[in-house]
Amino acid sequence: MPELPDVEGFRERLSATLPGRRIDSVEVRDSGVLRNASARALNRVLSGRRFEEPRRHGKWLLLPAEGPTLLVHSGMTGRPYYTSAGDGDRHDRVVITLDRGELHYADQRKLRGIWLVGDHEDDHEDNDDLDDMLGDQGPDALGLDRHVFTEILRRHRGALKPTLMDQSVIAGLGNLLVDEICWRARLNPKIRIAALDDSDIRQLHRAVTSVLRTAVRHGCVPGLRRWLTRVRDDPDPSCPRCGARVSRGRVGGRSTVWCPRCQPG
Repeated sequence: MPELPDVEGFRERLSATLPGRRIDSVEVRDSGVLRNASARALNRVLSGRRFEEPRRHGKWLLLPAEGPTLLVHSGMTGRPYYTSAGDGDRHDRVVITLDRGELHYADQRKLRGIWLVGDHEDDHEDNDDLDDMLGDQGPDALGLDRHVFTEILRRHRGALKPTLMDQSVIAGLGNLLVDEICWRARLNPKIRIAALDDSDIRQLHRAVTSVLRTAVRHGCVPGLRRWLTRVRDDPDPSCPRCGARVSRGRVGGRSTVWCPRCQPG
């Protein structure tokens, strides 16, 4: 499932190919990925415009095009990619032909998709504003200052994992990342935020910073040798740090793994 590191990887790769490319046409092969605009409107609004520098906020990829912006949320299986050779994926849902190359959006399960924000020219289309679309998002998790991080957490009293995964609190942290972060910080994912002292929060912020830096470098949440992620799908997983049997359960409605010895509570 794409998380912040995957989406940052999409942004970096498209940043090397999209800026300045003119949109010649938009082909929608499956309108099931379009969330607020028709295929006709997408082609009409975007054709003739040039893509600008891609951006990201949390798990959202922003592709501005001289006014309107394509807002992409990959959900479980979405993948935007550029190709110069016309190569494709059998799950391609949208193909944008450029003056050089093509931008494709492939998505097997179509759980989220593509929004068009700004500069709609049809009264029958939703004229969503980018600020409205992203307004309920917290600050981006990547590079988040420790003092801001502390202030954010101190405003909440719920369990640790659901709070970190709440995109309105901090944008970008998903299930795999949060399990890895809690494990590295030696904090039980079910502990209440109110029970964390200043030392716990500093440790948690260090874990967020370290995990995200490494994951972004790999373009995914990697299953490295000393990472909990590597063993989470094993039939009988052991903690990479202490060797104890890893516990499994549901926290905040999400499948969760933790080490009962390293993360008591």
